[in-house]
Amino acid sequence: MKTMRNGALALGLALMAGWAAAQSAAPQLQWLGQSAFRITSSAGKVIVTDPWLRANPLTPSQFKNLEALGKIDVLLVSHGHTDHVADAPDLAKLNNVPLYGPGDMNANMVALGILPPQLAPRFNKSGTVEPTPGIKVTAVRAEHSSPLVWRNSVTGKDESHAGGEPLGFIIELEDGFKIWHMGDTGLFGDMKFIADYYKPDMVLMPIGGNFTMGPKEAAYAARELVRAPHVIPMHYGANPLAKGTPDQFWGFMKDSGIQVHVLKPGEVFVPVLKK
Repeated sequence: MKTMRNGALALGLALMAGWAAAQSAAPQLQWLGQSAFRITSSAGKVIVTDPWLRANPLTPSQFKNLEALGKIDVLLVSHGHTDHVADAPDLAKLNNVPLYGPGDMNANMVALGILPPQLAPRFNKSGTVEPTPGIKVTAVRAEHSSPLVWRNSVTGKDESHAGGEPLGFIIELEDGFKIWHMGDTGLFGDMKFIADYYKPDMVLMPIGGNFTMGPKEAAYAARELVRAPHVIPMHYGANPLAKGTPDQFWGFMKDSGIQVHVLKPGEVFVPVLKK
């Protein structure tokens, strides 16, 4: 992993060679490419976000087998685009765990027979849920789109259905550590309000451009609007149209005082929590 930072080292790194014990001193964030993360809380709860894995060119080969993720306690999908939702229904059924995403996307998943109602609960922006004891998830705004493309088994053709409005997530772990997974988003002024109100410790921020913020816009968000102490860039490198790179992002961030942590696909990042 390449870690870019200003000031003293405040965070540690654990590589992907094996999982840490269920009870650990700090949460762990494993990047699986694009916007997919496997987050393990300090109490051992596993949260998976935007699981596009089997067709993702960045996902390590071992995770093309969905069972390699192990038990999942919380499953989050920010919007209906294939590179975020693709493997989520199968993971929901494999783990018998509800998929939390835009309410209207989930309503159409039920209507189309993709998921049963108990695995597709509805919530929306500003709503807070506790999918498993001790983990709280709040849906917040993202500036994007959210069609749900479904292959009709009768006609064999793809159909586009309403996927609700895209979301970001404020994920609060048992120890109070807060992660803002921005989903896919462009730049918008209420990022400052979200940051001021929820006070995230870590932001998972798209930087690839074309579909989301590019490096310059993401750096403006991080420096001027959000001001969270730690940022992990995501949503780059998997699509040739999203040309933004971590090096470009760092070029706009290097004198910000914000720690930027660049993960290779499959690597695990371990924050050092304040005592």
